Amino acid sequence: MRRTALALVPVVAAALVVACASTPATGPMSFFVTSAGPGKGGDLGGLTGADRHCQALASAAGAGSRTWRAYLSTSPTFATQTAPAVPSVNARDRIGQGPWFNAKGELIARDLAHLHNGNHLSKTTALDEMGRSVTGRGDAVNNHDILTGSRVDGTAFAPQTDTTCGNWTKSGEGAAIVGHHDRIGPLPENWATSWNFSHPTVGCSTEALRRTGGAGLFYCFAAD
Repeated sequence: MRRTALALVPVVAAALVVACASTPATGPMSFFVTSAGPGKGGDLGGLTGADRHCQALASAAGAGSRTWRAYLSTSPTFATQTAPAVPSVNARDRIGQGPWFNAKGELIARDLAHLHNGNHLSKTTALDEMGRSVTGRGDAVNNHDILTGSRVDGTAFAPQTDTTCGNWTKSGEGAAIVGHHDRIGPLPENWATSWNFSHPTVGCSTEALRRTGGAGLFYCFAAD
């Protein structure tokens, strides 16, 4: 058994080299952090409104020919007398397969697996659509809370608590899960340094988002 396992090492290593070699080192922009939110706190107009915002910002930056999607999950809703049940939506299922590059052409992630385990996201690479840095912890204004509503693997939460500001339609009471684009938190722990799953907000209004270091920003990915 040991010989067999050792014999596989060169094969696995060669496969990894091929996989890395097949991913371009640079590429056209296919990822950015929004330079601003729609202006209504956690109310993004649902997923449709968030996608529209991504598309508009990308178009203003000269990348509107691609199909842009917001990296946001939504929780399921149960059937009522007036509306049918609606299943959850996972952020990871909305954004294509990669690879993704920032506005400077730097590789963010090769694919979904890399994005959710070992990506190159940091304050220096998580740029907005114009290639500008987004302020974070330690700056005069901290905007490192990025709306995701997602678990660390990019999937949605169960509906027991609000993790998406009412599926991105609330601008008052409620909460949303955020990540830290700068990978910095108050403690050097996984939850504090996660890009997509760090902590809930204390509300959904613009003022509430600011209280924990956010401005209603979110991630946009080219899904095509």
